[in-house]
Amino acid sequence: MSAILEVEHVTRRFAGLVAVSDISFKLGQGEILGVIGPNGAGKTTLVSLISGTLRPTAGDIVFEGSRITRLGAYRRARLGIGRTFQIMRPFPGLSVLDNVAVGALFGHTAESDLAKAREKARAQLDFVGLGKFAAQRAEELGGPNRKRLELAKALAMQPKVLLCDEVMAGLNLVEIDEVIEVLRKIRESGISILVIEHVIKAIKQLSDRLLVLHHGDKIADGPPDTVLANSTVIEAYLGRRRP
Repeated sequence: MSAILEVEHVTRRFAGLVAVSDISFKLGQGEILGVIGPNGAGKTTLVSLISGTLRPTAGDIVFEGSRITRLGAYRRARLGIGRTFQIMRPFPGLSVLDNVAVGALFGHTAESDLAKAREKARAQLDFVGLGKFAAQRAEELGGPNRKRLELAKALAMQPKVLLCDEVMAGLNLVEIDEVIEVLRKIRESGISILVIEHVIKAIKQLSDRLLVLHHGDKIADGPPDTVLANSTVIEAYLGRRRP
């Protein structure tokens, strides 16, 4: 499997705090990579470094064979890197449809015509199951539907790589299964996915591979069953020693 994204020895420091320390990994074309770890492990920082909202203190980000380490977030979005955010902040005062149309206007295949952007947005809303809410103000959506809106906004950018930051947090079991099905369909469309998640059953079910962070360090990387049976992961992430 060829790599679409490569993270090479990336470190990010905030004053005296090392949030991410010498992390390296590859995301394969069409792969779903799950990223897990306890709170404060550096997961969201890692996504921000890949998407360009933060820049690394050291190391490089390579996308489709080109180094993008010094490119801004908007330029990475135009190249095909989309992301969702853990803290959901829809554009206030805009409809659900127009929230998603923003992604179509500024993403990888930037659409200059608002009517066409809305057409693309409507297709993504139907895809994630929000079509009937298109005319509603985005801030009126409940938590689970705001998660779906985050996905639709990112997908409207027509990404090649989708970075998902806890899109299943706070959902019930039925809603989690629905999101898993949506993510699988996204992968089937040819998009590579990196997903941060705390719901172990869901991330195991969804991911081709797991990457585990702890205090900013990578402590495991491999098939889900192997990683979750790793004694270091059990102790660091699950909070107990292996029996």
